[in-house]
Amino acid sequence: MTKRIKRIGVMTSGGDSPGMNAAIRAVVRACAYYRVECLGFMQGFQGMIEGDYIELNARSVRNVINLGGTFLKTARSKEFLTEEGREKAASHLKKANVDAMILIGGDGTFRGGQVFSKEHNIPVIGVPATIDNDIFGTHYTIGYDTALNTVIDAVDKIRDTASSHNRLFFVEVMGRDAGFIALNSGIGAGAEEILIPEEDLGLDRLLNSLERSRRSGKTSSIVIVSEGDKIGKNVFELAAYVKENLPYYDAKVTVLGHVQRGGRPTCFDRVLASRLCVKAVELALDGQRDIMVGMMNNEVQAIELEKALKAKPTINKDLLRISDILSV
Repeated sequence: MTKRIKRIGVMTSGGDSPGMNAAIRAVVRACAYYRVECLGFMQGFQGMIEGDYIELNARSVRNVINLGGTFLKTARSKEFLTEEGREKAASHLKKANVDAMILIGGDGTFRGGQVFSKEHNIPVIGVPATIDNDIFGTHYTIGYDTALNTVIDAVDKIRDTASSHNRLFFVEVMGRDAGFIALNSGIGAGAEEILIPEEDLGLDRLLNSLERSRRSGKTSSIVIVSEGDKIGKNVFELAAYVKENLPYYDAKVTVLGHVQRGGRPTCFDRVLASRLCVKAVELALDGQRDIMVGMMNNEVQAIELEKALKAKPTINKDLLRISDILSV
């Protein structure tokens, strides 16, 4: 017989992403609706290890849905990687009478949760929140849409300067080893070239493309570079290589960096966070464990954590074809 869930813990872990506060809010209010107590653990897994938590109710999360970041804070805990650290965390959860944990974060968060659940028999439900959109089992992760819009807004401004000075701009965006941000923002911003880890197009292809753009009459260009791209060691060396081989280009570099992880979440991310987290609470109450909730074809679905961690999402290669066509 499944143990009745009376108290649920929630935490945010790993890199912050816009919409995490909306996600926490949805967990807390879903718990309130179903008359279940909710505890918020501070600083991710470290808060579990230290027993650092706060009691949350429906009024605790008022006016947070529109805020970026996470009021529960987030961190990466080296101590949680050890058996001793996880033992401390389990001890504090048991003392606090926590029956299940909802983990809001990325693949590192889910790996930690999976190991912890197996060792200490505490159910975990994962909610994907990362701007990288690199989690299998969901078409969208919380924060991805906001990051895309942040990049688009920045590139639109950079294009104004590029056009005014007839310059070539290399704009590096985040995404770790996944090119989702670069590919989609590149198309949305009208970039001439998009460099992503999944497709090593080579330096010759880049030079030929830029030369073709110049001959077609373009006086300025934007190249979107994913931080994990393999074509060059880094975006600065890439720009230097282009300057050396195409000296008529006045090449500049802009690294957008962590500005992509901040800001008020878009409506899409707020709704996504709400849908995923209400479902996460309902699954926990239903006795489900070691699963992740995701959005597939506009439907909230559950997938085993192990499956979500073993597989990798793939980019839509048709977008590369479209980008190539539109860059003429």
